[in-house]
Amino acid sequence: MKKINEIFYSLQGEGYYTGTPAVFVRFSGCNLNCDFCDTEHLSGVFMSDNEILTEITQYPTRHIVLTGGEPTLQIDVSFMQMLKEDGWYIQIETNGTLTSGLSIADRWADWVTCSPKKNCIREKANELKVVYIGQDMSQYDSFVCDVRSLQPCSMLNTQEVIDYIKKHPQWRLSLQTHKMLDIR
Repeated sequence: MKKINEIFYSLQGEGYYTGTPAVFVRFSGCNLNCDFCDTEHLSGVFMSDNEILTEITQYPTRHIVLTGGEPTLQIDVSFMQMLKEDGWYIQIETNGTLTSGLSIADRWADWVTCSPKKNCIREKANELKVVYIGQDMSQYDSFVCDVRSLQPCSMLNTQEVIDYIKKHPQWRLSLQTHKMLDIR
């Protein structure tokens, strides 16, 4: 059984896959308590893997985003294998702090987006997505990834992020378009 906060169908609102239709499975629970987190991840209902599969297959896409909370707290090989066997393109959004879940993600996910937080042990992902709050960005120089996305913490520091990206073109701008468009 997995504790699920919500399952919904929408467009990916941030990062490399912005605008892509996807089914979102938001897992409850997180091992961190970030000040700027905008996600309600404590509540939820327990669902079996088959109940999750039944819920997600009602939508007309095979792109799934496992998010949270922190999905690597709950994903396991049998769940990921079930998704792959059913033809899903699996995207995982993680904070990069948990060893066991990350090894499962590496083996089964098609795309891993790491939004590193304190104590991040992950050193590579398909996408590095950093929420910019004025931190020293050189800490991410050695992170191995295909895409580097930089996201303003709020609309108030968007220009600062744009200026940073113009000076550091290895980064690309990621806006929370789902919030701008008032969609889930």
